[in-house]
Amino acid sequence: MKITVVVPTYRRTKDLQVCLLALSKQVRPVDELWITVRDIDTETWQFLENLSPEIAALPMQTITVTVTGVVAAMNLGLAAATGDIVAFTDDDSGAHPHWLEQIEQVFLADPQVGAVGGRDWVYHGKELEAGAKERVGKVQWFGRLVGNHHIGVGGAREVDFLKGVNMSFRREAIADPRYEPMRFDPRMRGTGAQVNFEVIFCLELKRRGWKLIYDSEIGVDHFRGARFDEDKRDSFNPLAVTNAVHNESLAILDYLSDWERFVFGIWAIAIGTRDSFGLLQCLRFLPKQGKTAIRRLWASWQGRWQGWRTWQAGRAASNGG
Repeated sequence: MKITVVVPTYRRTKDLQVCLLALSKQVRPVDELWITVRDIDTETWQFLENLSPEIAALPMQTITVTVTGVVAAMNLGLAAATGDIVAFTDDDSGAHPHWLEQIEQVFLADPQVGAVGGRDWVYHGKELEAGAKERVGKVQWFGRLVGNHHIGVGGAREVDFLKGVNMSFRREAIADPRYEPMRFDPRMRGTGAQVNFEVIFCLELKRRGWKLIYDSEIGVDHFRGARFDEDKRDSFNPLAVTNAVHNESLAILDYLSDWERFVFGIWAIAIGTRDSFGLLQCLRFLPKQGKTAIRRLWASWQGRWQGWRTWQAGRAASNGG
């Protein structure tokens, strides 16, 4: 199978160098490599003009992105890719040497597999984030997302969604002639990372009847590079929270049944998670976070409401309303 790898990048040249070196050392070589670069990112364009011999030997091509957000970059890469398998990773990651070989083996073993992904070993500086969970990439019946891709253990299993830093898709699945060709959803909000963009894409693929496989042995090292948008990872930003919760809510509302959506709405407002607060989570973190917990609750509720409105607008448009 021909394998295309797509790497969106923005102003992280040191990370990108590690990423590209890892791709150059794959046991199963890359057949096609697309790097998407913002038009205003002069640092990256200069880096790409002065590549080391190892990196320069990659079958690499570039795409200029003129708008903000990872979704636009991903869609340009997806449109340019010609491989039977289209694999995505982040510019702040380093794929393990057998990454592409293992991905290809899973696709070859079962023609019903539409997507394959694995673990991202998250580093905070030089320290590896610890943890071990067998439940990975699941949507619970009431709409709660269970990620854990970065601490997943165990062999290959079916999941509901994968993580953007380590995911790949069968072209036959995303271009299934029975449906509209798949693209990453432009309704995702945010000016950079657009958190949860991969969830809605994966859930749509699953809804179309394809299997999504997660295997913790299919690994990349994830170094969590700097972000240059409102979402700064480990600090609270109300807009970043609202955008992430909007995207999460939209993905879940698209996927659940009417009854499950009703339960999800109650759960989301009353309980929520440590990232997407409901009232109970706010009370839980109030002693430690103080006013920040209240602000996070309000930002989360705004995201839920805005996600609902976006979903309703999409539903009306699809019904001709």
